[in-house]
Amino acid sequence: MLIVEDDVRYAEWLRHHLDVLCPRASVSMLNLAEFERWCTTFSGRDCDLLMLVCRFGTSPEDPNSPGLSLLRRLRDQPAAPAVIAIAEDGNELVAVRALQLGALDYLPKKLLTPERLSTAVRVALRRVERRVQRRLASLAHIEHDRAAHAARSAAAGEAAGENRPAGRVGDTVAGVVPPGTVPPAPDAAPTSATEALQPPGVVALLTSAPNEDFIQGYTLRVKVGESEKAAVYLATSAARGHNVALKVSKTLRDEAAGRQFLEREYTAVQAIKSPLVVEIYDYGVHAGFEYLAMEYLPRGDLKARIARGVSERDSLQYLQRIAEALQVVHQAGLVHRDLKPPNVMLRENDAVALIDFGLARQIDGGTTSMQTGQTGVLRGSPYYMSPEQALGEQLDGRSDFYSLGIILYEMLTGQKPYTGGTALDVLQQHVSAPPPQLPEPLARYRPLLARLVAKARTERFASAAEIIAAAGELLASMAAEPQSSAA
Repeated sequence: MLIVEDDVRYAEWLRHHLDVLCPRASVSMLNLAEFERWCTTFSGRDCDLLMLVCRFGTSPEDPNSPGLSLLRRLRDQPAAPAVIAIAEDGNELVAVRALQLGALDYLPKKLLTPERLSTAVRVALRRVERRVQRRLASLAHIEHDRAAHAARSAAAGEAAGENRPAGRVGDTVAGVVPPGTVPPAPDAAPTSATEALQPPGVVALLTSAPNEDFIQGYTLRVKVGESEKAAVYLATSAARGHNVALKVSKTLRDEAAGRQFLEREYTAVQAIKSPLVVEIYDYGVHAGFEYLAMEYLPRGDLKARIARGVSERDSLQYLQRIAEALQVVHQAGLVHRDLKPPNVMLRENDAVALIDFGLARQIDGGTTSMQTGQTGVLRGSPYYMSPEQALGEQLDGRSDFYSLGIILYEMLTGQKPYTGGTALDVLQQHVSAPPPQLPEPLARYRPLLARLVAKARTERFASAAEIIAAAGELLASMAAEPQSSAA
């Protein structure tokens, strides 16, 4: 998903709601100038759903409104995304014209509520799904025709006594390549129905990258991750001779804005030398885009591990390891502020490494205050945000402990404790709903969880060392119970 909006605070508001509505989606943000370049540089396959927030003018002929002209440009894209137009002005005539130009919905900005946004997004996603289904049906028809043609060719060859070489992986039908097609390379991945099921943006996420030599010294291989501000690529470093994870900003560096977010992340991580935090090799700016080169951890993140199911024992061990990582971060004078399963990477020995310090801030002189960014702009994931972070208050390390408690609940149950139709719903639960309660079979972990996710930070663990010790006691008691299901 892509949000196009010049007002950063409003874009953040939209992103928080989209994160809740579509937790598995990647949500990016661009201002109008950046979006103009996006239309020129990228294809529509880089985005499935676009939230276009801008002026649409007072009439379809208004020369000063960019909204309708942008819709015309998108209509000319080879694979245009679904568009929800959010108009800062406009009227019924403009709305009709926007819909004629391909917008799925037209919403006046001043009347947009979380409920209206939710309805518009759900309707748009159903339209996207139907579009994918139509494309699948077309692909299936083409594949059926090819297979039938290949079968006829094979039968004709056998009748004529022809001997064809044995097929290889990637051939359409047992050694037969239909006339008029180009055989795939021996190491090419075959096109599959599973791949065809992927929406255009998903396929782009898995396979696309800028020019492989886009950043000097690094050969980009494949995109492996994405956030609203940056894309992460598997790349080969010429200087190091091995693969690295290369994080590239999506927007041009603003020299007037002071330190940029990747520069802040680089500075934060450089202050921490520990295997519990991802190692960063290089930082630079190329063609106006920031980049970070860091170690590549192919085993994946805790989010994927939770999806496969985590035992009680493993949950406690991961809790200890993440607490150890937070201990290192806090001792370096930092608060992470965005602790969540996707930001906990796993090493081959099952150790953890924290990543994504773009929101990290210095603890001010070891006190409970924190240097903040833009006032009034919430940053972080609504699902893991502490009550004080949701309220925009100053933070300390105990805010990270709250996020860790939400992760523990998710590891033990496979579910998030607070959900809702909008980001605001989720944030309000963090602030005022009763603390999450584990079911009876997990009752032994309730005291530990309660001290992690207490609404008042004074009632939480005071240090990471206390968390490590409490988890260690539970692990020791489990070891004394060999018949325990957790063991």
